[in-house]
Amino acid sequence: MKIKSHQLKSALSKELKSTYVVSGDELLLSQEASDTIRSFAYEKGYQERTVYDVDGKFDWNQIHTNVNTLSLFETKKILELRLVRGKLNDHGSKSLVEVCKLLGNDHLLLIVSPKLDRSEQSSLWLKTLTAYGAHIEIARIKGDEVTSWIAQRLKNRNIQISRDKIQIIADRVEGNLLAAAQEIEKLELLALSNNADELAISTIVTDSTRYDVFDLINKMLSGDTRSTGRILRGLQAEGTQPLPLLWAVLNDLRKLIKASQLIADGSSVSNALIQAGVWKSSLAPMRLVLKRCSPAHLRMLFYQAAAIDRGVKGLRESNVWDELTTLILSLSGSQILRPMTIKHTIEN
Repeated sequence: MKIKSHQLKSALSKELKSTYVVSGDELLLSQEASDTIRSFAYEKGYQERTVYDVDGKFDWNQIHTNVNTLSLFETKKILELRLVRGKLNDHGSKSLVEVCKLLGNDHLLLIVSPKLDRSEQSSLWLKTLTAYGAHIEIARIKGDEVTSWIAQRLKNRNIQISRDKIQIIADRVEGNLLAAAQEIEKLELLALSNNADELAISTIVTDSTRYDVFDLINKMLSGDTRSTGRILRGLQAEGTQPLPLLWAVLNDLRKLIKASQLIADGSSVSNALIQAGVWKSSLAPMRLVLKRCSPAHLRMLFYQAAAIDRGVKGLRESNVWDELTTLILSLSGSQILRPMTIKHTIEN
């Protein structure tokens, strides 16, 4: 059967099954689900634990040998298999099905895996393990869900702070649940009161985001203006030089302008982007840019980028970071810099 992560403790309290599969890319939640299963198993007498890291070269005879070997101390055993890739070859799949049939009351099989793709979801080994036990599929926490997840975790720790202060934590950890959990533990240790102001929260909570130029470009192309601005501020605070950022933006601008010209000449969007030198992995976000930016808009941004380049080189007076921020946010979808507003922007 399938169990949602929040139902796991309740299901375990009713019955401890012989097999469990925990899969998903949220490392913290997978660890906590696995810890919960092991904790219940220990209470039921499963005191011995053996961990195997399973890759394509794994020797499945080890598992068969372990299952068929009596414990020296007559204790029940947990066999924990950590799938490196979240996928099994034919030999591994058959071996795992055989192991399930050999398990008695003295063995518990725990499989911990990254997210399983569609083929693995319908595989014989997973169906067999689910029939003998349970599959806990850990869903990724996305976007606004992170704020709700933090709020619930704070509530579970009896920490009461306002929604605005919870949002500060969410903004700082940038979707990193492990970092969020660590910050919540820190707040609990400091016995933070509900009267703590935003400055206190900001001071206590470490900014766990790792800023990266490639992340910035991806967020910009995808139209995530909020994240784009946050990463840009982080890069500036870390002392990143503006020129590498500008070159990265110019590189994509040139491709977008070339693609827009090819489209105007009758080429399809996909063919135009490929001919312009866009990699397949970047086709989808580049299409989004072409949807929200007209050819005139792209050319205007290119001229603005050239002006920033002159400013970086000292050929004109400018506030480089302000102008670069305006350029990047405009390309990400902000209304800051468009052909119809350029005169107003320059004057102000």
